[in-house]
Amino acid sequence: MLLSSLVAQASPLSEQQVSQLQGLISQLNPIQQAWVSGYLAASAQLAAQGSVVPAQAAAAASLTILFGSQTGNARHVAEALAKQAQGKGITAKVVDMAEYKTSQLKNEQYLVIVTSTYGEGEPPENAIGLHNFLFSKKAPKLTGLKYAVLGLGDTSYEFFCKTAQDFDSRLTELGAVSVQARADLDVDYQAQADNWSNEVIAKLEPELKASAAPSAQVIAWPGSDTTAGSVSQYNKQNPFAAELYTNQKITGRDSTKDVRHIEISLAGSGLSYQPGDALGVYFSNDAALVRELLLLTAIARDTPVAVGSATLTIEQALTEQLELTQSYPAFAEKYAAATGNTALADLAADKTALRAYLNERQIIDIVRDHPGLLSAQQLADALRKQQPRLYSIASSQAEVEDEVHLTVAVVRYDAYGQPHLGGASGFLAERLTEGEKVKVFVEHNNNFRLPQSDDTPVIMIGPGTGIAPFRAFLQERDARGASGKNWLFFGNPHFTQDFLYQLELQSYLKRGVLSKLDVAFSRDQAAKVYVQDKLRKHGAEVWQWLQEGAHLYICGDANRMAKDVQQALIDIVQQYGGKTADEAQHYLDELRVAKRYQKDVY
Repeated sequence: MLLSSLVAQASPLSEQQVSQLQGLISQLNPIQQAWVSGYLAASAQLAAQGSVVPAQAAAAASLTILFGSQTGNARHVAEALAKQAQGKGITAKVVDMAEYKTSQLKNEQYLVIVTSTYGEGEPPENAIGLHNFLFSKKAPKLTGLKYAVLGLGDTSYEFFCKTAQDFDSRLTELGAVSVQARADLDVDYQAQADNWSNEVIAKLEPELKASAAPSAQVIAWPGSDTTAGSVSQYNKQNPFAAELYTNQKITGRDSTKDVRHIEISLAGSGLSYQPGDALGVYFSNDAALVRELLLLTAIARDTPVAVGSATLTIEQALTEQLELTQSYPAFAEKYAAATGNTALADLAADKTALRAYLNERQIIDIVRDHPGLLSAQQLADALRKQQPRLYSIASSQAEVEDEVHLTVAVVRYDAYGQPHLGGASGFLAERLTEGEKVKVFVEHNNNFRLPQSDDTPVIMIGPGTGIAPFRAFLQERDARGASGKNWLFFGNPHFTQDFLYQLELQSYLKRGVLSKLDVAFSRDQAAKVYVQDKLRKHGAEVWQWLQEGAHLYICGDANRMAKDVQQALIDIVQQYGGKTADEAQHYLDELRVAKRYQKDVY
């Protein structure tokens, strides 16, 4: 029965109890409502058996698992940990940090945090609010809390797992007690994450089960893999073999960029997605690259090697299972040790110098620079498992139904006297032909979503391939007949060569789906013009849209564009909102918490 239709005459509750219940439920988010539902069901069951469940005991039985995730990995680990807890009879709540009410933190008794790190040691988008709260004066003492922190990251980056380290140290400062040493895991994290999760559950199980309610459940955040209603069997661990429909270059002949519009069929998969989601793509490495690597190391292509629990030929492993295009410190260290190369070992010992050396080099460049002999198994062990690449989806299923579209910039450059091609982008653009299969899965992103109300104005800032999710947004708003205004800022080097989806955007503008379109073609005049310059130019109107409740979205390059746009927004809020720099930053932070300012940057 819906609460809005609940009346005392139609229920065993008095009018006062109905009123109290309505007041309580209105203050709870969906996750808290689900927890209350489970607790009341357990309490009723024990009451029927003549037992009483003390409120504090039931609360103590709950394990809260918070995740901070930029690409979905931390979410998957959190959900797997919750399922492990469920298997031990423990009630677990998996909560997106963006959905977590910080006021609840002081009431937690058992907490696990799984988080990635983004950019220069910053928390991922959905973790910013909780991170800021913990490091503010508002953070409560947490002397009754037992916790564990797991970090996911990439050792190629300077600030490896810094957000996890931040959470761990701050929780300790606030009086919480760690029950398991923090683990900072590299890209190939799965086995170590499983082991760490098992150890955490083993340590918490006696206390959690001693005071647990009789029924265990996983209370998951909306849209997670553990929620009911997912009809597809396909996911990251079990990708769908989809057919490539279209591979179309959408930059001009003389463009410095090679951007492809990719269309893939999801027919028969049961996969569904929303605007803002990403598509995970598995790929095969370039056969020529594999042959050269085997030639340089004098390894026969049919030599058997073990990769995890599987036995493959080294050629198969290098083609399908191992990372060859993204270089990383662990390979340099292991390869140097296996080949006895002291020069490379000395370089690997200097983390700053090694990071600079690896910046534009692929695995093959390291081997070219430092040739040496090693066994096939040593080579396989030095390489990490290939990770799927995530691409922002550039279509709405309301428009394209059982297709999914991507906007892919092909990574192509010359360095050290050799041409280089990206792994996944090169596979999609050069090695996969139309009609062939590609293994894919959908990675949901509930932190990059259109507003619920179709009346809400939307400002989208997406230069380059950052336009991809906004093409999906516009398709969706068009299909819905949304009345809210839409404003797009797009930029690229040249109007004639790099105006991605020009005809579509001009059609949306003509039909009124796009209310405003501002473009910045940086190389078409003497002084370079970027999207942040266009924002400043229209600062007064941008501020007016924000005052009208507009939602603001940024997609694209994280290192420069997103930071420059952020500064432009701070300047606009200062100038037209009459605020100081700190106040302007706080204003944007509040927009983030309210999910009116969302980023999908890479």
